[in-house]
Amino acid sequence: MQKSVQLYDTTLRDGTQGTGISFSVQDKIRVAERLDAFGIDYIEGGFPGSNPKDAEFFKEAARREWKHAKVAAFGATRRGNMAVEADPQLRVLLEAETPVITIVGKTWPIQVTEVLGVTLEENLAMIAETVAYLKKHGREVFYDAEHFFDSYRSDPAYSLATLKAAHEAGANLVVLCDTNGGSLPEFVAGATRDALAALGVPVGIHTHNDCGLGVANALAAIAAGAVQVQGTINGYGERAGNCDLVTVSANLQLKLGIPVVADLTPLRELSLFVDELANVPPNIRAPYVGSAAFTHKGGQHVHAVQKLSSSYEHVDPARVGNRQTIVVSDLSGQSNVLAKARELGFALEKGGPDAAKTLAEVKRLENEGYEFEAADASFDLLVRKLLGVWKPLFDLKEYHCHFRYVAPSGATAAAGNPCEATVKLLVDGTPEYVVAEGDGPVNALDAALRKALRPFYAWIDDVALTDYKVRIVDGRAGTAARTRVLIESTDGHRSWGTVGVSDNIIEASWQALVDSFEFYRNAVAERGL
Repeated sequence: MQKSVQLYDTTLRDGTQGTGISFSVQDKIRVAERLDAFGIDYIEGGFPGSNPKDAEFFKEAARREWKHAKVAAFGATRRGNMAVEADPQLRVLLEAETPVITIVGKTWPIQVTEVLGVTLEENLAMIAETVAYLKKHGREVFYDAEHFFDSYRSDPAYSLATLKAAHEAGANLVVLCDTNGGSLPEFVAGATRDALAALGVPVGIHTHNDCGLGVANALAAIAAGAVQVQGTINGYGERAGNCDLVTVSANLQLKLGIPVVADLTPLRELSLFVDELANVPPNIRAPYVGSAAFTHKGGQHVHAVQKLSSSYEHVDPARVGNRQTIVVSDLSGQSNVLAKARELGFALEKGGPDAAKTLAEVKRLENEGYEFEAADASFDLLVRKLLGVWKPLFDLKEYHCHFRYVAPSGATAAAGNPCEATVKLLVDGTPEYVVAEGDGPVNALDAALRKALRPFYAWIDDVALTDYKVRIVDGRAGTAARTRVLIESTDGHRSWGTVGVSDNIIEASWQALVDSFEFYRNAVAERGL
């Protein structure tokens, strides 16, 4: 088996086609930065011509330096019966200025004639001319052979001809796609071997999970010789989803001995981070990274695992950033807190009073509904407070938010119904009592807080709120349920997340909003981080 496999992430494109999955531009940048830090080789950002959000992402991506990953733009072969130079979508792909462009093309004859409405010969020309055109402009080009495995069942000769057209035109890699997700591992392995024999060069694999075999089919193709696996974090994607890069990367590295990243320990944190930004409840039974993946409840299991963890654990959970949990006693957890604190610059001694105090507070807050995976800034502040190095921005006396709906009355109706917020603070002993309006309660509170702090902190307007998410922590209480609010902020150079939890959505929002400014003052403005 080969010594390494490339990881190609398409969470930001194929993943967002999944039901209920959506990312803001800032979300996409934050996800890409995490993927880059983790060691993903290629990050597919989307199709720059499909919507303004993707276009803005590529502009932002071009301004950043990527430590490891190459950013890829996604598009399709040129239109039928059109000169490649005249195709506007190819021009948009080049204007995205990514080092890599991934092109999808038709492999299945019925798709060519019935969907594209062109001849089989024209389809081959579309593939070859598109790849050659993009290569001429200096791009690394991957060709995704859509519906390859379905096509190979009915017309293997034409299927291989499409691969050869892309390869001979200069494609850096041809990727075999199980687009309908209906293939079985044995067939995927055999077809992959046939493609390798026909091309004489390596191929990649892109699988969907419609039969629950997305990861299994990807591993079968890799065992047959594929050198790149395409997938998404947590298996997001259309219908039943895509190959889960979290699971497949752990299987490759821990089970097959094929190195894919330098360090797998951030794997669980990455999985939870992406779930949090997508506003999706984490799958507690996800292999390797789910909270239940190494949780033991049955008496016999608990007794055995306390003596020999490998008796009911197939790998050491710490290798993927997870932990062993005994449900009845809630053991373990300090190592995760220590690692996160160390990442933020705090050296807590294992077993020491500060570590124990931090762990106890994290557990207390998590029991109340807090989650810190996508709220590093709030965790940073928590540690500072416990260590006694936190500097509060102000002393809060009170805040009040008021909204009154006024029914429209003919032509004299006012435009909109703004909220009004009142904030009473002491800032360095100076009382501040201000009122401000906003388009909603959070906007009004934000405006009032900035108005009160602006005379004391020149940097206050450098901080901008870029996203706001609400999650019901426990829906059994209905409208009285606890609410978790996640706020993303930026100063134009870096981004951070803060979290608030309360029975009152306004209070939860206030907590997260204040944390955003507190973090900037403590970690950025004064320390230059």
